[in-house]
Amino acid sequence: MTLLLVYLFIALFTSFICSIMEAVLLSTPISYLKSKLESGDKRAETMLKLKEDIDKPLSAILSLNTVAHTVGAAGVGAQATIVFGEAYFGLVSAILTILILVVTEIIPKTLGANYSKELVGISAKVIKGMIFITYPLVWISSIMTKMLAREKSELTTSREEISALASIGTQEGIFADKENKIIQNLIKLKSLKIKEVMTPRIVVVTANEDMTLEEFLKNKEFLHFSRIPIFKDNRDNITGYIFRELVFEKLAEDQFNLKLKDIKRDIIHFPESLTLFDAWEEMLQRKEHISLIVDEYGGMDGITTLEDIIESLLGFEIMDEKDKVDDMQQYAAKRWQEKQKKYKFLKKD
Repeated sequence: MTLLLVYLFIALFTSFICSIMEAVLLSTPISYLKSKLESGDKRAETMLKLKEDIDKPLSAILSLNTVAHTVGAAGVGAQATIVFGEAYFGLVSAILTILILVVTEIIPKTLGANYSKELVGISAKVIKGMIFITYPLVWISSIMTKMLAREKSELTTSREEISALASIGTQEGIFADKENKIIQNLIKLKSLKIKEVMTPRIVVVTANEDMTLEEFLKNKEFLHFSRIPIFKDNRDNITGYIFRELVFEKLAEDQFNLKLKDIKRDIIHFPESLTLFDAWEEMLQRKEHISLIVDEYGGMDGITTLEDIIESLLGFEIMDEKDKVDDMQQYAAKRWQEKQKKYKFLKKD
């Protein structure tokens, strides 16, 4: 009877440890391990190495678990026959199966999954010990895996996974709603086109490059903007832009007859199909705050500023004390509808 209990205990205990180690190994997020590694946790480094070469630890765990089940079942079965007789062999087998299912599978794997972060340190050491004990089996398994498996790809995380993690973090209280919104918008920067955030042509304030500074000063509309595109002959022929502050500096020097083209700066041209991410990088690299968006024919489609891109990232309009409209695209649509009605372009029902 004693030997039967010894076989049973060894089989269940070994299998319990194997199952909990497997659950910890598979459940611990790589992101968590890397964050702990950055804080100097050496235990996280060991577990991270095991996860990066996961075939070896899994082979060790599964090999040891299989041996425990096989030897335990054989030992318990043999001793049960001696102690209880062959008549009870079926009953003992049924009880052993239930114990293996509950004690060595359900309970340890639930514990390992729920407490994976707390068990990282001890689990890393135990798994390394398992690899050492079962090294011949691990070596054979590694050879077979290399023969059958495809070439390993680097561990990657998709944008969809990051988006989902941010949403989960918000639900769990890790991120505020606004933080989650910024993360979601940041992920979309490479897919959004610059046309979607630009100020449409119909509401862009422009000035003729032949206008004098004195004439510029008389137009109060210009005073609401720090950078104003200038054109030659017609609004589709944008030649650059001027700084409002530079205009004031020249006026302070009594250069009233100086023309806007004399103080203009070159303006970046972007196609309307360019992504926000590419526009953002280009504008930062060239240290420019404003860009001209052109259509397929080279005409002005609108303008975009760094502020527009930042607003799309934050998810709300940045308003200063001089702004009268918070969404220029909606304002442009409204202006166009009013113009259509004025000239009777719209059909009446």
